[in-house]
Amino acid sequence: MDTKVAVVSIIVEDKEAVNALNALLHAYGEYIIGRMGIPYRARGLNIICIALDAPEETIRALTEELSGVGGVSAQATYPNV
Repeated sequence: MDTKVAVVSIIVEDKEAVNALNALLHAYGEYIIGRMGIPYRARGLNIICIALDAPEETIRALTEELSGVGGVSAQATYPNV
């Protein structure tokens, strides 16, 4: 199956969403290349960046599921190549 590299940017506004977010990331773990998290305490946010190598449908599904978690925003970015 053809895969794409993408970065999913996630902003967590509600700490109660962390368990659901981590469960989703665990479920898609086989596609995750790396993860970086930055707590932004001044604004009460957590910023997470996930690098993926996965089929486009999988990246889209993960992004949609993450966005469906209350207090979480997610957006995928793909290279132009």
